[in-house]
Amino acid sequence: MFDEPEETPSEKSLNPEDRAKEKFDEFRMHAELAAVFEATRKFEAQILPKLDADLARDLQKRIAKLEKSRVSDGPLISEAGMKDAAEILDLPNAKSLSTNDYHIYRRPGEVMIVRWLAGEEVESFYQRLQAHFDAALNQFRQEERQTHEWKQDPQTLKYLDALDKIDVKMSDRYLRAIIKEHKVFVLSTQSADELDILHLTDYIMGTTANEVVGPQSAPPEEPTEQDRAWFFKLFALRGIKGDVEQMCFFTYLQKTDDGGW
Repeated sequence: MFDEPEETPSEKSLNPEDRAKEKFDEFRMHAELAAVFEATRKFEAQILPKLDADLARDLQKRIAKLEKSRVSDGPLISEAGMKDAAEILDLPNAKSLSTNDYHIYRRPGEVMIVRWLAGEEVESFYQRLQAHFDAALNQFRQEERQTHEWKQDPQTLKYLDALDKIDVKMSDRYLRAIIKEHKVFVLSTQSADELDILHLTDYIMGTTANEVVGPQSAPPEEPTEQDRAWFFKLFALRGIKGDVEQMCFFTYLQKTDDGGW
């Protein structure tokens, strides 16, 4: 789904901890992608391709503005962006939009997907995020030991040990406790220059590209790699109102031959 870098001598020479960290980052991104987009299969979410064009464009501008307002390039939103962050998270109430569902605005070669979560939906998201990460990591640990442990190479054994020591709570990675305690807003991003749109729609969402990007933009029956390649950027905005946790996932997709955002 993401570009697989070719293995080079410099990569082979990475120390064991760095090699393990690379795998952690890979599994973290895949876990997030799955937890954000699996709701059509797991939580009866609907695909609603009628998001108002003005609202979609306004959201795009405000999310971009929030990205620039983060503190020291980290995920925390500065005080200047808190009003926008709160309003974005509260749009389901202000505009009578459903949470959990995927609200879509699309044009040929361009798609915006917005999904809001609140309360127990947020709790379910964190549970699924952790489950996806743990499953991928545990399977990889077993495969790596079966493939390499017999060699008894010291560097490889250190790498396998480093993999075993990875113990991450994804909610901590998402700063969940900090959000609750300090009532701050957090925005993180994930992007790919070439995401396989069929992996996203068919495999993760359990639907078709037609349903998500529209028949004009969906790959043909026998697609090439270029037909399947889309620029992808996911924004994950989190905050709390009163005692209710809120999330907004804003996704921008554009066919790579049309350029990125």
